[in-house]
Amino acid sequence: MVQGNDTSVSDFLLLGLSEAPDLQPLIFGLFLSMYLVTVLGNLLIVLAISSDPHLHTPMYFFLSNLSLVDICFTSTTIPKMLMNMQTQSRVITYEGCITQMYFFIFFAGLDVCLLTAMAYDRFVAICHPLKYTVIMSHSLCRLLLLMSWIICSLNSLLQCLVVLRLSFCADLEIPHFFCELNQMVQLACSDTFLSNIVMYFVTVILGGGPLTGILYSYFKIVSSIRAIPSAQGKYKAFSTCVSHLSVVSLFYVTSLGVYLSSAATHSSHSSATASVMYAVVTPMLNPFIYSLRNKDIKRVLKRFFGMAGKNGTIILRLKKCP
Repeated sequence: MVQGNDTSVSDFLLLGLSEAPDLQPLIFGLFLSMYLVTVLGNLLIVLAISSDPHLHTPMYFFLSNLSLVDICFTSTTIPKMLMNMQTQSRVITYEGCITQMYFFIFFAGLDVCLLTAMAYDRFVAICHPLKYTVIMSHSLCRLLLLMSWIICSLNSLLQCLVVLRLSFCADLEIPHFFCELNQMVQLACSDTFLSNIVMYFVTVILGGGPLTGILYSYFKIVSSIRAIPSAQGKYKAFSTCVSHLSVVSLFYVTSLGVYLSSAATHSSHSSATASVMYAVVTPMLNPFIYSLRNKDIKRVLKRFFGMAGKNGTIILRLKKCP
């Protein structure tokens, strides 16, 4: 890649959330804790679903994939940030920056696609309960997952190719804790018209399209629930959607908040701080939302921890025996 002054770009500087030295230990400890909670919490969801045959249904199939994606999503940014803070180096190579950007866009897109597929699953379960097993077959679930991977891979590739054609000037400081697409485009000293067109067009299509599908699914779900005569039936039907609706709301509200805050304040550091919500906090909270609001997950987790406790007790007793 060549800059406007004909020198090659080799490294960028990630400025992070704060340049104050006194805050670095606090930020390091906070993000390390959130990352560990995210990984362990989502791994527990995956283990719970895979270990119980009763949870091998379309809804939990998508949920387990969502948990895996959330682990990968946070792993594209937080480990690099923590390593930079530990080594007191803010450097990221040009190739590393493009790679990080590719996987961040890819896993963020997968999050959206999986949440949309889960909304469709709830729509079929409530609006067409008698046809649920026929419509939501294993082959359809796998096809939806495969299509999500293909679409998100092509989207990430397109966005990265657009950035690769840009030239960069002397200022290579990224006021963020990861290589965010919009920040990369703003750093360029070449014409960014095409890059902005592609970025906003894809955002509208892959962001607005799934959101429209989710809203339509819940519009039909609410209509079907209102037609249920008993209050108990209404509550039972709606309770199956609460966890998913909470995760969708959290993801889209925080994502929208990032762009609104950056547009209102025109501050890159404000945008970086707001990005923490959807890039770190949302994946961390997803396991808690599903485990606290879902009886099936709570039942399996209780059994899982109960077995772990019993095995630990047996091991201790065996050690005490002469």
